[in-house]
Amino acid sequence: MGKLIAYNFTTLNGYFKGPDNDISWHRHGEEESGFAADNLEAKATLLFGRVTYEMMAGFWPTPMAIESMPEVAKGMNEAEKIVFSTTLDTTDWANTTLVKDNLVEAVRKLKAIPGKVMTILGSGSIIAQLAEARLIDEYQFMIDPVAIGEGTPSFQGLTGKLDLKLVDHRVFKSGVVLLSYEVV
Repeated sequence: MGKLIAYNFTTLNGYFKGPDNDISWHRHGEEESGFAADNLEAKATLLFGRVTYEMMAGFWPTPMAIESMPEVAKGMNEAEKIVFSTTLDTTDWANTTLVKDNLVEAVRKLKAIPGKVMTILGSGSIIAQLAEARLIDEYQFMIDPVAIGEGTPSFQGLTGKLDLKLVDHRVFKSGVVLLSYEVV
């Protein structure tokens, strides 16, 4: 079986994005960039919903991203990527496949590939749907030491209880804390 990891950053009060998809509150310094670059070396297939895909595709291939975070940009641009969307017709970011069909069934098929490792970046609605279907094996949350007044909760749309067990943690110099959980 393959493995599916959900990776997201969140505020102390549980929002993964603010109004109008704002993520400017996220602290992503040199140490966090190094962590991201190391994770991209694992060659996981990256999964996105449309909103996150458009944001990522609009940044990582740009000269600004390549100059400011060359290792992360290289990993993001070279990685195999899958975007799940019923509204997109095409993708233009290198190594990206568009899947318009049933998200849950598509991920079940991908997880059936032995040794396949996939990481969902952002994409809250994708995380909630796949959590509901019990397809996510590990949750990694970078918790920023900030609270915002309103936003989108990390598990918006989840209808059932999700029991998790802490399996790892890391504290960054910026005050960001990474918590890794497996499903109980």
